[in-house]
Amino acid sequence: MLKKINPLKFNARQARFAIVASQYNDEYVDPMLRAAQRELKAAQAGGIQVVRVPGAYEIPVVAQRLAGGATPPAAIICLGVVLRGETTHAQFIGEAVTQALMQIQLQHQTPVIHEVLLLENRAQAEVRCQSRDHNRGAEAAQTALAMAQIMATLTLTKGGARG
Repeated sequence: MLKKINPLKFNARQARFAIVASQYNDEYVDPMLRAAQRELKAAQAGGIQVVRVPGAYEIPVVAQRLAGGATPPAAIICLGVVLRGETTHAQFIGEAVTQALMQIQLQHQTPVIHEVLLLENRAQAEVRCQSRDHNRGAEAAQTALAMAQIMATLTLTKGGARG
């Protein structure tokens, strides 16, 4: 069951965010991108960098570059839609992207918000991507804001890891 999105109430003026969004299935990804940007702007994010890539499979390499930069963003939001077809290709893409994004966030200690959706059909995509009440882009931005706030409260330990 999908839950309704409720806006968060905190200020992100000091935080920069990145959004990596697929161009493939843009009729679904574009509304998620707009919703994510709207949430970040409402929280007064200090900066929002948007990078568009051809498809979902290309998202991790850009997220890796952003996370490994000299001044990584407070969080990286990854947006894409993969629709299942008659072959197992969509499943392979979904699993590869999921594993890569998890590794990036662990390696760089930068939150990587995974909203590369593997969906059964266009009806599911419409509800999760085009609906204002259940838009996964807005939900991803709220998660990015919450994680940025959490990570900012953690201190560095001797080994350089946050603790």
